[in-house]
Amino acid sequence: MCGRYAASARPDELVEAFDVEQDHTGEPARSILKSPQEPPAGTPDWNMAPSKQAPVVLARRPRGSTDHANNAGDANNAGDVNNADNAHPMRQLRLLTWGLVPAWAKDVKMGMRMTNARAESVLDKGAFAKAASARRCLVPAEGWYEWQASPTATDAKGKPRKQPFFIRRADGGPVAFAGLYEFWRDRQRPDGDPDAWLTTFTIITTAADPGMDRIHDRQPLVLERDQWDQWLDPRETNPRHVQALLDFAEPGRFVAHPVSTAVGATRNNGAHLLDPLPRSELVGVIDPMTGEVIGG
Repeated sequence: MCGRYAASARPDELVEAFDVEQDHTGEPARSILKSPQEPPAGTPDWNMAPSKQAPVVLARRPRGSTDHANNAGDANNAGDVNNADNAHPMRQLRLLTWGLVPAWAKDVKMGMRMTNARAESVLDKGAFAKAASARRCLVPAEGWYEWQASPTATDAKGKPRKQPFFIRRADGGPVAFAGLYEFWRDRQRPDGDPDAWLTTFTIITTAADPGMDRIHDRQPLVLERDQWDQWLDPRETNPRHVQALLDFAEPGRFVAHPVSTAVGATRNNGAHLLDPLPRSELVGVIDPMTGEVIGG
């Protein structure tokens, strides 16, 4: 699974790194949080968690001067709009809520159960199939956190002690999670209300690479730059082409290091969360590269 990640880049940095043509992160977007997001949406966040708004890259086809990705009147039929003509899709950067809410959902609560989608079944699952066909996105990140259950150490409750790790690309480049996005219409709000529409996303996961599977058996599906166009293009609806990207694996791209358990609390934030934990503070931790148990 992927339940936390670091989204530390600013919108202008993401525009350059992901060849974004339209930056819409400054536009208002509906949030489901009861309190203001901290750090504010669109600013660096080293502890991105479900239900927060996060920068997401997607491609939409314009019709005239109308941007269908942010047009409430057309959002419910977004798939039909995308298939209606051959206009070149524009790569956009937007703030979307993490936790996919299907168009047919009665309320937004379902999103908390759909922060991840399995690559092996996403084309067949009712909640994800339509989005997998034509509403795919990239979720930019510096890297992600995962918790390793210790084989030797236990916590105060007698359960395996869990050690958080931060995982990033070995080459230092930006991480691009494969994701899906969806539009949801709040029927309790009148037409014309800007908060009538909520746009959400989910991160696709796959089997963990050798070595990384010593931390957790799943990891986000991370795509390479030469795959971005095909993944984002809403005109590419052939299931075989989409499945080929869902099956992508290239072991050896990632490195990991243990970090402080402070990342477990969403109120904690800042670049210090990525700092490697000294070896002397490790208890019953498996080195993902060697398999060595550190600290008993």
